[in-house]
Amino acid sequence: MCFKHFPYRMQNRFTSREVVSLTGITPRQLQWWDERRIVVPAREGHRRLYSMENLAEVAVICELRRRGFSLQRMRKVISFLQREFGKTLAETVTGASDYHLLTDGQHLYLETSAQQIVDILKNARQPMFSVCLSDAVRRVRADVRSLERKRIGSTSLRPLRSKAS
Repeated sequence: MCFKHFPYRMQNRFTSREVVSLTGITPRQLQWWDERRIVVPAREGHRRLYSMENLAEVAVICELRRRGFSLQRMRKVISFLQREFGKTLAETVTGASDYHLLTDGQHLYLETSAQQIVDILKNARQPMFSVCLSDAVRRVRADVRSLERKRIGSTSLRPLRSKAS
């Protein structure tokens, strides 16, 4: 097998192009998020290399953006997680539990218990917005596994053919 075609895959690192392909974000958005320190990748020269945790963060942020969250609101979510849990977005949502983010526009709730979610919804005085953050992480991980299988399949060993004399 030739590893030169996916040297960063073995380290769970992804190029900007791969992150764009896996999440649907635009290259400019990804660059802007790095410049604003929303998702900060590692650097290798001028290349940005994203960890699996970075990829999970991008996937969750993309999901929330698709659902109408403003970037300002995303910053509040990220700072809420840091303040309340002492964890990054990726550290929080990549755990074993399903994390559901609920908001009424004023308050943020991050819940793992179905009963807590039901209680919040029952006691809400206005419509609540809810999204399962863990689903976005699972989807992007499945896409990564699919990408891995395609790459491994396309780089499988082929027998050498000798020239006929």
